[in-house]
Amino acid sequence: GAVATAVAVSVLATRLWRSRRVPGSVCVAVLGDLGRSPRMQYHALALARHGRSVSLLGHLQTSPHGDVLRSDRIQLVPVSELRGLRVGPKVFQYVLKVLVQAIQLLYTMLRIEQPSYILLQNPPGLPGIAVAWVACLFWRSKLIIDWHNYGYTIMSLRHGINHPLVQIAKWYEKLFGRLSDYNLCVTKAMKEDLCVNCNIKAVTLYDRPASYFKETPLEVQHHLYMKLARDYEPFRPRTESVGLNMERSAFTEMDGTNGHVVKPRGRPALLISSTSWTEDEDFSVLLKALEGYERSIDEGVKLPSLVCVITGKGPLKDYYNRLINELHFKHIQICTPWLEAEDYPLLLGSADLGVCLHKSSSGLDLPMKVVDMFGSCLPVCAIYFECLHELVKHNENGLIFRDADELTEQLKMLFSGFPTLEGKLHHFRKNLRESKQVRWDESWDQTVLPLFGQNE
Repeated sequence: GAVATAVAVSVLATRLWRSRRVPGSVCVAVLGDLGRSPRMQYHALALARHGRSVSLLGHLQTSPHGDVLRSDRIQLVPVSELRGLRVGPKVFQYVLKVLVQAIQLLYTMLRIEQPSYILLQNPPGLPGIAVAWVACLFWRSKLIIDWHNYGYTIMSLRHGINHPLVQIAKWYEKLFGRLSDYNLCVTKAMKEDLCVNCNIKAVTLYDRPASYFKETPLEVQHHLYMKLARDYEPFRPRTESVGLNMERSAFTEMDGTNGHVVKPRGRPALLISSTSWTEDEDFSVLLKALEGYERSIDEGVKLPSLVCVITGKGPLKDYYNRLINELHFKHIQICTPWLEAEDYPLLLGSADLGVCLHKSSSGLDLPMKVVDMFGSCLPVCAIYFECLHELVKHNENGLIFRDADELTEQLKMLFSGFPTLEGKLHHFRKNLRESKQVRWDESWDQTVLPLFGQNE
């Protein structure tokens, strides 16, 4: 610890000696996996689009989007992830991890070119907010916090709201949150809560879909299905090909002579959900709903087979995979792939229905996956929580459910008569097409761009 502190201090001294400000450069930081932090990637791309040089700082477990990797204005600054320390009591391990993270993060932040701004994602904010504030003091930079949620409410899912660590995290978040120069947040409800409970003034920047979230052309869908069929059984055709020149997936057929692609009438419906496999999403709700759907088919209700794709990485994935493997469905196939960044928007733009099980730990943030689904004109069934109405309009662009039974009934209603064009699914998709949704770039330019320009 003493050696690391001495190194950090010596770097500070060296930087003070030869620091040079790069006009307009910005550090965009997240103490998490950059590849799974789309909003922070979007911030970096928006800044680069406006001529800023960006240091994008975070863990490099999964690859960021190709646009980020290709940008000559964005430099990736890796922060190595600390594995849990196994010495002493749990509280000691946690405190030690935070201290080591703080030194590591400060050291990394002081090695980049001097930024005019540090834009930090919260959560995780411990120790990120305090470290970014110290770095800003050193650089004479401005600190902007982008509030996605509260870190202490996520901790409370595991430990309970009255746990001492949770209470310390709450105090820390409120205290250091007030030291920022500007604040962004994801909903009006969070803006209000920050103002009332933390005395923090924030600007609401709703998550918006990037331009590459859109409906996927049929030929591109077919190529995607054929690619996924190499690794995942549910994308393979149920029966052998009838024509010599026919190339088939579970959902599409391509005539090899003229390249013409069609969706056959008896195809299964494609249902997609994405998750970070954490405590704030209870996937047993979806599994129970699918059991109810399967039971209805067995009882003679005319419904299509389902392919259910759940994408994402996270700590509870193995647990849910075990539950999935115990289910023996005849009419439903489930797979849990990790998709490349470029394939995920294509799959959303190809699916028939999205399902969201995100329940906000604070009740104040909105699921970005639904934003992306709506950008792809994909109707959604989403589980209820307090401010969900800011995004999902029940019976307009999707449906809101409260439990597994209600989701079963919604799936049966939406897929009744599938794949004909009539019915609610078509109605929701039509509404999404006509809603002319604001895209990220447009929203960012209106809301965030004015903040950059007050410190040059």
